[in-house]
Formats: sequence, C-alpha cells, structure tokens
Amino acid sequence: MRFSESLKTATKQSWAYSMNHPFVQGIIKGDLPLETFKNYIMQDIYYLKHYGKVHAFAAAHADDFSQAALLAGKAQNTAEAELTVHKEHARILNITDDDLSNFKPTPTAYAYTSHLYRTALSGSLAQIVASMLPCYWLYADIGLENRDAKPGVGIYDNWIQMYASNWFQESTCEMIDLLDDLVAKASEVEKEKIKAQFVMAKEYELAFWEMAYTFETWLSEEKQAANI
Repeated sequence: MRFSESLKTATKQSWAYSMNHPFVQGIIKGDLPLETFKNYIMQDIYYLKHYGKVHAFAAAHADDFSQAALLAGKAQNTAEAELTVHKEHARILNITDDDLSNFKPTPTAYAYTSHLYRTALSGSLAQIVASMLPCYWLYADIGLENRDAKPGVGIYDNWIQMYASNWFQESTCEMIDLLDDLVAKASEVEKEKIKAQFVMAKEYELAFWEMAYTFETWLSEEKQAANI
C-alpha cells in the first residue's frame, strides 16, 4: 500500500462523513439554500487566499527544483481560482461590497488556515504537503463520484464539474504522487508526523462544511444574538 493510501485508510470514517455531509448532499441534489452556499463561498474565498500562500511556503521549502516549480505553479493556480471564485460567485450570489468589507472568518476557517501556517513555519516539506492534500483529494473524490449528478442549479452543476474535471483530477494526483515521493526516505518518526498533519487537516475539511452549513459564529456573537 502506498503511504498516501494508508493516510486515506486512517481517515476512512471522516471521509465517509464528508462525502455524505448534508452540505455536500445538498449541492448534489440541488436543494442546498443559496444563502448557505454563499456563506460557504465567503469563507472559502478567505481560505483560498491563505491556502495559496501556503503553497508558496511549500515551494520555498523544496530543494528539488521540479518540486519547487510544481508547488509554485499550484500557488499561482490557487490565486487565480480565488479571483475567479470572487468574481463569478460574487455576481451569482449577490455578494456585495458591504458583505466583503464586513467579512469576518469563522472560528473554523481561522483555525484551519492557522493550522496550515503552523505546519508551513515549523514542519518539513512532506508535512506541509500532507496538510494541504486533504483539500485536493476530498474535493476530487466528490467530483469523481458525482460527475453524473444533475443538481439543476447552475452554480452547483459548475461546482461539481470543476472538481470532476480532468484538470483537477490530474492536479490532485500530482500532489498525491509528490507526497509519496517525499515520504520515500522518511523515518518512521517523520512518517507519524506527516500522518498527523494529514489527519488533522482532514478533520478541518469536515468541520469547514459543518461550519458553513450551521452558519457558525464566534461564541460572543452567538450569545449576543441570543440576548444572553
């Protein structure tokens, strides 16, 4: 078994929860309220800005120039995707300038990106790649498994087809292969650290959808809304 496959096996239950989360199923069936998707997109725009930067951190860690070039290219692609998401989804979902100026990341979005930065600043290249990989792999699996789905809502159809696309599937495979290459000469102690980064990031992926679906807020805001 490839090391990457052992990571997926270690997160099997979390993976199943993610694939069947009501947020994801709502997109697939086309009945997720657009306001919920808008909430997700706002947080995802924030996430992608930092995710792209972590790719750049990873590129700077790479001794092998081909690996550095691969990661730098993915940093650029992520930045371009963020701009596309911002423009297209802002138009479709009516994300206003006020929405953007008043935006505040949720505890989960902030914690997830903070986890990525912590790994980038203190971890090995393999650990950084492992922390980024669940985002690629999970979305690729959702796209592949549901490529024939017909939500009947344009923005949801496009969302699924983007992750089902050959481009995204190939990009994910590149990251999986990169991690397996990096792990080839790693010690058992290092492998456990790499695994820990992957497992934690996978948990944050699940938490991210739960956050979007439940409209998570900071505790003080929740108490204020409830007049506590």
